[in-house]
Amino acid sequence: MEINTDKIAEDCIKAINEKIKNLKTLNIIVAGKTGVGKSTLINGMFRENLVETGMGKPVTMHMRKISKKGFPLNVYDTRGFELGKDAQVEVKKEVVEVIQKGIVSKDVNESIHCIWYCINTASNRVEQEEIDWLKDFTKENQVTQVPIIIVLTQSFSKKKAKEMRDMILNENLDVIQVVPVLAMDYDIDDEYIAKAYGLDTLIKVMSEVLPNELQDTLQNVQKASLEEKKRYAQAAVVTATAAAFGEGFSPIPFSDCALLIPTQVAMIASITAIFGLDINKSLITSFVSSTVGAGGATIAGKTIVSNLLKLIPGAGTIAGGSISGATAGMLTTALGEAYILLMEAIYKGELKSSEMNTDIGKQEMKKLFKERIKANK
Repeated sequence: MEINTDKIAEDCIKAINEKIKNLKTLNIIVAGKTGVGKSTLINGMFRENLVETGMGKPVTMHMRKISKKGFPLNVYDTRGFELGKDAQVEVKKEVVEVIQKGIVSKDVNESIHCIWYCINTASNRVEQEEIDWLKDFTKENQVTQVPIIIVLTQSFSKKKAKEMRDMILNENLDVIQVVPVLAMDYDIDDEYIAKAYGLDTLIKVMSEVLPNELQDTLQNVQKASLEEKKRYAQAAVVTATAAAFGEGFSPIPFSDCALLIPTQVAMIASITAIFGLDINKSLITSFVSSTVGAGGATIAGKTIVSNLLKLIPGAGTIAGGSISGATAGMLTTALGEAYILLMEAIYKGELKSSEMNTDIGKQEMKKLFKERIKANK
């Protein structure tokens, strides 16, 4: 079977664009007093600096909607919480109304999926009025059950953050978790820098409470946890491997060539969407051409199957089908793992997309694929 690498690359780009286009929109309400570091938290969490794109579109008197065209995330930022009891009541009312509006729409893209309530750890205390507000709001939220996460922002001191977290937990509030966070490195003085931490924990908590249809979106928009991206990308490989095994397990050896390519293309699209990287056709073409030549294998994974069968005297259709399935699965796993490693290297800045079309880049991709084949044999 002749493999048209350019056609496969085109299919990959089309599948990637389609995957990203069809991502559901994640909607988060961020509440808390002015000056608690909500903007820093938002920009630290997501790969687009949403707050820098403008002040957002007013939704209510005390709420604005922050979004960016083509980016599947809306952040609803509440304001004016500390303006007195009346304002606090109004903020609660507006939050409930936005949640109810999303429920009535019956559209996952309009629903509110999570609430972050931010408290400034550096203030060294939690105001009783905030605890009271949270208690009142969680009562109203018992019907809608939108997950609430308390985020302890500006947690320069982990000791103080732990003390504050323990105190809040003792209030037995109906919240999912209390997560201390320092959203960016902070210069304490010339000799000491407090390193950012906690954002990856917040992503992990989010991934545990969001519905399945929003998991790919969360990983696409977040930049705080490479490990979570890799974990979900690996899950996409496992899914594709299972499909490849089923497609490869055929009574007629090699009849599955055409079936495997779409499965592997869909896997590459899923991984790309999870990493949220801007991948062009040139890089995909280089990756496909490198894996086509690596170890005599093709992206369809059939040449190695053929060579294996030649080594087995009298291999019939049942044995051939069995070997084909196992090998198709192995090659799909190797291909997916190699692509994850490539995405990770680009994500960390160790490789540039522009370098992938060079001889050195192609050799690196070929090496990755061969290593993953050996590891999965």
